[in-house]
Amino acid sequence: MPLRIQRQAHIQTLMRDNSLLSLLDEGVSAKLAADMEAVHLDRGDILVDVGETVKYAYFPCNGTMVSYLVVLPNGSTVETGLIGREGAVSGVVSHGSLPAFARCEAQTPGPSLRISVADLDKARAAWPQLDKVLVCYSDCLMAQVFQSVACNASHTIEQRAAKWLIAVAERTGSPDIGLEQEQFASMLGVGRSYVTRVLSRLRKAGLLSNRRRLICISDMKGLRRTACACNDITRAHFKTVLGAYPTGPD
Repeated sequence: MPLRIQRQAHIQTLMRDNSLLSLLDEGVSAKLAADMEAVHLDRGDILVDVGETVKYAYFPCNGTMVSYLVVLPNGSTVETGLIGREGAVSGVVSHGSLPAFARCEAQTPGPSLRISVADLDKARAAWPQLDKVLVCYSDCLMAQVFQSVACNASHTIEQRAAKWLIAVAERTGSPDIGLEQEQFASMLGVGRSYVTRVLSRLRKAGLLSNRRRLICISDMKGLRRTACACNDITRAHFKTVLGAYPTGPD
């Protein structure tokens, strides 16, 4: 599905809503904006698939979220990273148009800024501040992936579900999460019936409530107590290395 291009007038406004781009000096930000375009992502949009040449880097804004998905031989997928307004996906870590190892797929609809890899590489060479921000972000992204691997191996589905819901709330700024159970189950790598039971337990504990097509966090503090500490560890590393990470609802 072709991505919907939005008006250029929104670009600098959107840049302030992405944590990485908001770190740039005004002059660098204005120059970078000239090479960017605003696109609207719909849930399920694949920004780049396994083996495809990476042509663009994307900077999610507002409540837009994109997952890195490793595609297994049987066609199933495992999420290894959830990226929102704190970061960027595709074509950010490496220089040049290389084949993608993982799929980048939009999980929630919303705006994103994108720039061609060629233009981004030129900008990094011209403006050391931009290159430093992206090098630091590459370290943070790797830390997030490492923590995700450890989390999947060490923590219960209930802990991981609570952690994932908190991560979404932090990136969208809202306790109301537009997520279907099939999508949630896929993100956690479990069957729908399993995730249904987990969500039911969290609702009975008063941590969640349901509205049509929404999972609503009723008790954020209680949900944080249920979750593993992986979000906190990742957040602390972002703040140490980059000094920026979005805050969600209490």
